[in-house]
Amino acid sequence: MKPIEQLSVNTIRILSAEAVQKANSGHPGLPMGAAPIAYELWANHMKHNPKNPNWLNRDRFILSAGHGSALLYTLLHLFGYGLTIEDLKSFRQFGSKTPGHPEYGHTVGVETTTGPLGQGIANAVGFAIAEAHLGAKFNTPEHKIVDHYTYVLTGDGCLMEGISYEAASLAGTLKLGKLIALYDSNNITIEGSTDIAFTEDVAKRFEAMGWQVLDVADANDLETLSEAIESAKAETTKPSIIIVKTQIGYGCPGKQGKSSAHGEPLGEDNLKATKENLNWPGVEPFFVPDEVRTHMEEIVKKGQAYEEEWNALYEDYKKTYPELAKEWEAWNSKELPMDFLNSEEFWTFEEKPVATRICSGEVLNRLAKVIPNLMGGSADLAPSTKTLMNGKGDFGAENYRGANMHFGVREHAMAAIGNGMALHGGIIPYVSTFFVFSDYMKHSMRLSALMGLPVIYVLTHDSIGVGEDGPTHEPIEHLAALRSIPNFTVFRPADAKETAAGWYAALTRKNSPTALVLTRQNLPYYKETGKDALKGGYILVDSEKETPDAILMASGSEVELIYEASRKLKAEGIDVRVVSMPSTDIFEEQSEEYKAAVLPKEVRARLAVEAASSFGWHKYVGLDGDVLTIDTFGASGPASVLFEEFGFTVDNVVNKVKKLVK
Repeated sequence: MKPIEQLSVNTIRILSAEAVQKANSGHPGLPMGAAPIAYELWANHMKHNPKNPNWLNRDRFILSAGHGSALLYTLLHLFGYGLTIEDLKSFRQFGSKTPGHPEYGHTVGVETTTGPLGQGIANAVGFAIAEAHLGAKFNTPEHKIVDHYTYVLTGDGCLMEGISYEAASLAGTLKLGKLIALYDSNNITIEGSTDIAFTEDVAKRFEAMGWQVLDVADANDLETLSEAIESAKAETTKPSIIIVKTQIGYGCPGKQGKSSAHGEPLGEDNLKATKENLNWPGVEPFFVPDEVRTHMEEIVKKGQAYEEEWNALYEDYKKTYPELAKEWEAWNSKELPMDFLNSEEFWTFEEKPVATRICSGEVLNRLAKVIPNLMGGSADLAPSTKTLMNGKGDFGAENYRGANMHFGVREHAMAAIGNGMALHGGIIPYVSTFFVFSDYMKHSMRLSALMGLPVIYVLTHDSIGVGEDGPTHEPIEHLAALRSIPNFTVFRPADAKETAAGWYAALTRKNSPTALVLTRQNLPYYKETGKDALKGGYILVDSEKETPDAILMASGSEVELIYEASRKLKAEGIDVRVVSMPSTDIFEEQSEEYKAAVLPKEVRARLAVEAASSFGWHKYVGLDGDVLTIDTFGASGPASVLFEEFGFTVDNVVNKVKKLVK
């Protein structure tokens, strides 16, 4: 290693260790061990321009092992992304730009939020899929305007997580040659040596999944590391993993290679010993040698040159292929190509009973005709979830232009891959499975919300209406679980027009994900539904009285029950208001005046009906109201039988209302 390279690597080590030490919290081991990997990649192989972190054709770097965030922040500082020494000094402090784990949208240069191990490598597969799809669509032989790599730094912990192998398996099947994983293999976890729980041959496992496997015996051997990265870039038919042997806490005599280096500060004495061991020239904390500053400035200039070269290429592309360039710019904008809100076709459906999953499939295909960058699929359930786009082709190793994804039975990875596609840009992703299996996706869905990503989740078979498949397939607590996630929209429509409203909401909510929760069984067509559903909750049928005798509210399939019950009650002299509540999340965003107009406080006789957990509904029914819900698991049997057995009948609704209005 050249002297300037050694000094730069040691600068990364020391700054990272000092940030952790000052915070008295964090993980110094990974940054110190992986510093040579990060330096070599960022300085000599990645095409990125710190002066424009959002350059569309930049290489992406993902720190899947997010606990090593001090490494990423140090890189962002040294390479000129705007983080200052003061930012490093405020590592892990409230309100700082350097939180404990990297946060997308919070710190410039952070491509995705990581921390939960395995998420980053699955995100990286999504990035690579987006790159491949966009390249197939827009590149020409002379103009490769989409031509970049996705690099992900992963560790032993990441590769123990099941999500990593779900994602890696799909990446191998898809032959994503622009995806390169750098494996920080130090054989240490919090509890000690990885041998206590992790002994498989990772190389053979990745080879079996269709990856190119490269080995670097010593992370400090930059020449061999450089050759490995170039070999990975040269392999265009397979993703690559470079297994780099590192020592956790490298340079610290008292902690190098030990589990104690993983998740606690070195300590002042150990930090001092590290500086002496590495022949560190600085005396003051957070010192950066002038020659390192100068070296980094020269590297930044290379990044600017990369973008300038691309800009020139794109200018010629616009002249040569003006229509393609126009499409490219449209795909990378957040604007919808037409006014769906005022489109009669978008809101018009045949007046007949139909399952909302089928309505959703119809809406999706209407959208696909005019939104060319819709891309998605299901976890091997597209025929059931109705998420296949007609005429759009299948995305696969032989056809990256296809827009229908086949994720296989990999729900967790599917959701994280969807996050990666959204993060990359240029793609509007959707993913799909049965609602009950959202449990498998929960953490990735939470990260969708945390990052404010407009990923669309199409979740069908939404209740005991699943029927004969039984309680393993009948979601009960799932609506409550998803509704509890901050910045996550749940939309459960009652008919075709409400389903259209759900899709419109999903496409226009640019900073949050949306779950469309849909039925297997047929539901009625209501003449009264429509755009009002975009308010989350609205009056479907009003009472003739200025003040209703009672208010009935429901979502999805149970709207039918309260709709029919209102007629029976009216015949018996009880005048009620029927409120459809497809999305409590959106309803809560409305003005207090609107909410009070729909649910006036003076009406205390209220009944909420939903074939799911009661959790959350008491907010709307109050102390004097009641709920008709399920707080047990379901059962196996025909849907009609189950609804009756669990009390979801018109007569039961009527009887409950009568008790409330006495």
